Amino acid sequence: MDKPRQGFWGLWNTSFGFFGIQIGFALQNANVSRIFQSLGTAEKDLAFLWIAAPLTGLLVQPLIGHYSDRTWGRFGRRRPYFLAGAVLATLALVGMPNAGGLLAAALLLWLLDASLNISMEPFRAFVGDMLPGRQRTAGYAFQTGFIGAGAVLGSLAPMLLTDVFHVANVASPGEVPPSVRYGFYIGAAALFVAVLWTVLTTREYSPEQLAAFAESDGGQAGRRDTVSNDRIGLAPLWIAGGALVVALVGRLGLDKPVYLLGGGLIAFGLARIVSALLVRGGRGNNALSQILADLAAMPATMKRLALVQFFTWSALFIMWIYTTPIVTERVFHARNATSSAFNEGANWVGVLFAVYSGVATLWAFALPPLARAIGRRNTHVLGLVCGAAGFASLLVIRDAWWLMGSMVLVGIAWASILTMPYAILSAALPAEKLGIYMGLFNIFIVLPQLIVSSVMGAVVSHFFPQDVVWTMAIAAGVMGLAALAMLRVENCA
Repeated sequence: MDKPRQGFWGLWNTSFGFFGIQIGFALQNANVSRIFQSLGTAEKDLAFLWIAAPLTGLLVQPLIGHYSDRTWGRFGRRRPYFLAGAVLATLALVGMPNAGGLLAAALLLWLLDASLNISMEPFRAFVGDMLPGRQRTAGYAFQTGFIGAGAVLGSLAPMLLTDVFHVANVASPGEVPPSVRYGFYIGAAALFVAVLWTVLTTREYSPEQLAAFAESDGGQAGRRDTVSNDRIGLAPLWIAGGALVVALVGRLGLDKPVYLLGGGLIAFGLARIVSALLVRGGRGNNALSQILADLAAMPATMKRLALVQFFTWSALFIMWIYTTPIVTERVFHARNATSSAFNEGANWVGVLFAVYSGVATLWAFALPPLARAIGRRNTHVLGLVCGAAGFASLLVIRDAWWLMGSMVLVGIAWASILTMPYAILSAALPAEKLGIYMGLFNIFIVLPQLIVSSVMGAVVSHFFPQDVVWTMAIAAGVMGLAALAMLRVENCA
C-alpha cells in the first residue's frame, strides 16, 4: 500500500507554513547584527551574541523530533508543534526590535530562535510523512521555494518600508530604526498566518496508516526499535577533552566564548554517563537515553551527510554574521552604526540576501529534473561549488551591484542545501523515526554554528581585526570541503 501522490495544492498546503517561518529567519539573519550594533555592540563581539541561535537549535530540535514522533492526538502528530512554535515566534518578533538593551536583545534572540526551531523541525519530517518516496525531491524543492520566497520578503522588508512607505531608516544611538521595527511586526503577522494555513488545511496520516505505508513509501521498511546503551564508553574522554579546552582558554588567553566549546564537550560526556546509569537502573525509556541511542545508531548515509552539513553550515553562518560589516565598510565606507551610510548599507545586505533567496526559489524547481539527469549527489556537489565561488568573489568585489552576482551563486547553493540532503536522507531513514533523525541531523547544522560563534571573534581579533572580509576566504574554503565530503555519498536519481 503506497501513499497517495499529492497534487499541486497538496504540496502547497504541506509546505506553506515554511513561508512564514522563513520570513522570521530572514528578518533574524539580515537584521540581528544590525540591531546589536545599533545597541552598541562591537564587531568582534557579534559572533558571541549570535551564539543563542545555534545553541538553541542544538537543544530544541532533537527534543522536538523525539516527542513529535511519539505524539498523536486530535490535532495530529506534527501540527501541534507548528502552531506552538508560531505563537512564541510571533511574540519574539514583536519584542526583539523593542529590546531595551543588549541583554534583552540576546534573550529575545534566544526565544525567537527556539520558537522558530520548534515550528521548523517537524516540517522536515512532515514532508516525509505526507509524500511517497518518489515525490520527496519535489516535496523538498517545493518547501525550498517557499523558504526562498519568505526569505525575499523578510530580507527586503526594512528597505521596502523605507523606499516605498518612507519609514525612517535611522534612529538615535541605542535605538532600532523604525524600518526594522515595523518590518519585524509585519513578519510576525505573516509567520503566524502562514503556519496557521498549513495547520488548518492538512490532515496527517495516523500511526496505523504510516505503518501500513512503511513497506512502499521509499523509506526503510519496518519498525526499528531503539536499543538504549548502558555503556559509558568514551564519555570520560569527552569530559577530559572539554576540561582541556577550558584550561587552554585561560592558559593561551583565548576569547571567553571558547569556554562554551569546552563546556559543551563536558556536558555531552556527562549526558552519556547519566544515560548509561539510567539504563542500568532499568529506566532507559527516557528522552535522553533514547536520543543518545538513536544518535549512535545513525544510518551510514546520514553519517556521511552529517559531515557535509557540518562544513556547509559553518560557511553559511560566517556569511550571516559578517556580511553586514563587510558590505557597510567596503562598499558603503561606513562604520558608525547610527550613520545614514551604514543603515543604507545594512538595507543593501537585505537586498543581497533577498537576491540569493529569490534565486533559490527559482533554482529549487530545476533540482528535480537535474537530479534525475545527474543524480542527487552530483546535483548537490554542483550547488556547493557554486556557493564556494560566491563566497570567494566577496574578497574582490567592491561594487554594490556586482555583489548581486555573488549572491546568484550563493542562491544556487542555498536551493541545493535546503533540498538535496533531505531528499537523500529521507530515503535512508525508518518512517517511524523521521522526526528524531531529522532533529538529530540538525545537530550537524547547529554544531558548526556554535563553533563559529565561539571562535570567530578570536579569529577576527587576532588575524584581521581591520578587514573582516577575510572571513569570506574561510567560508569559501569550508564550503569547498563540503563539496569534497559530498563525493563520499552514494549517487542516486
